Amino acid sequence: MSNTEVRSETSPQSTGVRGFDMKLEVVVVPVADVDRAKSFYASLGWRLDGDYTADDDWRVIQFTPPGSGCSVIFGRNVTSAAPGSARGLYLIVSDIAAAREELLGRGVRVSKLFHPGEVNTGTDEPYLFGSRRVSGRDPDGRTYRTYASFDDPDGNGWLLQEVTSRLPGRIDTGGAAFVSSAELEAALRRASEAHGEHEKLTGQHDDGWPSWYAEYMVREQTGEPLPT
Repeated sequence: MSNTEVRSETSPQSTGVRGFDMKLEVVVVPVADVDRAKSFYASLGWRLDGDYTADDDWRVIQFTPPGSGCSVIFGRNVTSAAPGSARGLYLIVSDIAAAREELLGRGVRVSKLFHPGEVNTGTDEPYLFGSRRVSGRDPDGRTYRTYASFDDPDGNGWLLQEVTSRLPGRIDTGGAAFVSSAELEAALRRASEAHGEHEKLTGQHDDGWPSWYAEYMVREQTGEPLPT
């Protein structure tokens, strides 16, 4: 999600005490035409988990994006929210250019890459969906700062957000995890580029590059200082 963060004074993370797990698993997307929405989300390459009905008054469909632990549901009499009213639905990717090209190849109308302007509003939403977008990648290449957007047929707004390294404290485990070959490949490419700079700095070939790669990739994902 975005790099705007608010923590409760009494939250388990702020006190150093972990409570029981509460895993966000489903987000409801309000749609007008259920079959049209089903066709659209299937076209994204998302996994169809189920299409359930109970007489003519209720229907729910669930899709899960690749590598996601959270699914979306929509249907008939699932929510009272107005169709198309969901905004700021974040899809986190490690290579936003590749993700955008894949969606374009699937026929999805995706915006060009953009980054937010430097305004202190306390939240990303007003300028990510409004007029304060700045064209192109974040000029400093910062994680969390490059986006693209698209809408579903009802106008529900989705954001692609590129996250290449997590801020400190945002990984529960002591190591890294890659949920797809594409994500692992992107991490290897970034490690390769950084290792090339490392060899320029040292002025010699590094036979221990596998260990260097491994350390770089774990540190990048867990928010630790990167090796040089």
